[in-house]
Amino acid sequence: MPHETMLAELDRRRAAAAAMGGAKKLAQRRENGQLNAAERLDALVDPESFFEVGLLGRSAYSAAEAAKTPRDGKLTGFALIEGRDVGVVVNEFTTKGASTGATNSKKMGYIRRTCTERGIPFVHIGESTGARLPDAMGSKGMGAMLGNDVTQFRRMRDTPWAAAALDTAFGSSAWMCCCSDFAVMRKGSIMSVSSPRLVSMAIGEKVDLEELGGWRIHADMTGLIDQFVDTDEEAMAAIRRFLSYMPSHNGELPPAQAESEGSGENQDRILDIIPEKRTQVYPMKKIIEVIFDNGSLFEFKARFGKPAIVALARLAGKVVGVVANNPQVGGGALSADACRKIVDFTVLCDSFNIPIVRLMDTPGFVVGTEAEKRGAPGHIMNFMNATCLTTVPQVTVICRKAYGRAYVAMGGGAHNDAMVAWPMAEVSFMDPVFATNIVHNLAPGQDGFEAALAEIQKDLEIWDMAEIFSAHDVIKPQETRDYLIRMLDIQQRRRSGGIGQHLMRTWPTSY
Repeated sequence: MPHETMLAELDRRRAAAAAMGGAKKLAQRRENGQLNAAERLDALVDPESFFEVGLLGRSAYSAAEAAKTPRDGKLTGFALIEGRDVGVVVNEFTTKGASTGATNSKKMGYIRRTCTERGIPFVHIGESTGARLPDAMGSKGMGAMLGNDVTQFRRMRDTPWAAAALDTAFGSSAWMCCCSDFAVMRKGSIMSVSSPRLVSMAIGEKVDLEELGGWRIHADMTGLIDQFVDTDEEAMAAIRRFLSYMPSHNGELPPAQAESEGSGENQDRILDIIPEKRTQVYPMKKIIEVIFDNGSLFEFKARFGKPAIVALARLAGKVVGVVANNPQVGGGALSADACRKIVDFTVLCDSFNIPIVRLMDTPGFVVGTEAEKRGAPGHIMNFMNATCLTTVPQVTVICRKAYGRAYVAMGGGAHNDAMVAWPMAEVSFMDPVFATNIVHNLAPGQDGFEAALAEIQKDLEIWDMAEIFSAHDVIKPQETRDYLIRMLDIQQRRRSGGIGQHLMRTWPTSY
C-alpha cells in the first residue's frame, strides 16, 4: 500500500479519536455548562504540553464496539504543570460514559506505572459510570479487565497522586479519589461505588443522589475528599496548587519559593487572638495565618474532624505541614474523625519529606458511648502509631491545654525533635475541673470547689516542665515564627539530604 494511503489512514484515525463522542454529545455538554475532557485537560496542564499516549485505543470487545469507542473513553498521557512532568488520565464521558474497559485499563495502568517508576506525580480527573457492560461480564470479561495490572490500585507513595470527582464519579473515579493523596470534588457532583440505578436495584428501593454520595456526605461524614469547589476550573486550580507544595517524588525535597510579601509582620497579633481566660475559645486558624507565610495556607478536610486543623503552608518560603487543635469545636477535644484526619495528613507529610509543626491546645480525646461505637480506641492508637513512625523534622508548640494521652499523640514528650510552650500553657493528665471532682469529690458551685481547683491548677503551669527540660524552652507567642524557622533549619536531615525514612509509605489513604 502506498505511503500516502497509510499516512492518510493514520490521519483519519487520529481525527476520529479527537472527535471523542461526537459533535452532538459535545454540544450537549456545552449547553449544560459542562466542560468536556479536552477542556478540563487544558485547564489543568501548561499550554501545549500534553503528550498523549494511547490516542488510537478502542474497545477490544468487538469490531462494532471499537467503532463507537474512540480513545476508549480515556485521555491518557503526560504533561507539564508549572514546568514539571505529570502523568494524566482524564475520563472522557461522551464515549460510553468513560466506563472502564480492558483497553483503557491498560492505558491507565501504563500511566500510573510509569509515574511510580520514573518519579512523576499522577493526576486522575474522574467522571465515569463504572465498569463497562457487557464487556466485564463472565469469566472472559473479568479475566481481560480485572486483576492483571498489579499497579492499578497499589499506593506506595513514591510519587504524589491527585484526583478530582466531577459530575457522576462512580467506580474507578471514586477509587482514584480514595487512593490519592489529595482529592477535590465539585459541588453538585456525586461520588460513590455504583450508580443510583444499580444501587436501587440491589437494595430494592429508590436512592437519593445526594444521600448516596453528594459533596456534603463526603465533606462532613466520610472525609474521603479533601477540598470542595464550585467549578471544574477551580478543581483543576486546586490540583495545580496542591502539586506546588509537593516534590515530584519521595526522593527529593518539596519546592521552595520566595517568601510572600508581608510574611512575618506584626506577630503581636497573636496576643489579640488568644484570650487571657483559660476557658475561653479562640480561632486557631487565625493564629496559623499570622505565623506562616501570607496566603500560603492550604487546608485539608475543613468540614471533617473539625476539632483538628491540618494544612500545608510555607514558612520563609519552605513547605511545612501544620497540625493544630481547634478550640472552637469541642474545646479542641479530638474525635475519632479528627484522629483519622491527622493520621492521613501525617502520613502525607512523612512520605514526601515535609516537616511537621504541631500547635497543641487540647483537653484530650472525645469520650463516651458514641466515641466507642466509632472505634475511638483504634483511631487513637493509629494516631499514636503515625506519630511514633514519623521521620521528618517535627516541632511541637504547646499553646495552651495539653492533657492526657492526646498530649503524647500530638507530639508531646519524646515524640518530637523540639518542643516549646507559650507561658499560658498547662500540662496535666486531665482537665483540672475533672481532676478536682475525682480527687476531692467536688463539682463546680459546691463549697470548697474553687479552693480545691486552685490547688490542682498550680501544678499545671509549664514552668516545672521547662525546669526539668521536658519542654525545651518557653517562648512568647510572638516569637513562634522566628523560633520555628531557625529550629526547622537546625533539624534538617543533612546526612540524607533532607529525605525521611518513609516508614509509612504503604499506609492506606482511606481506612
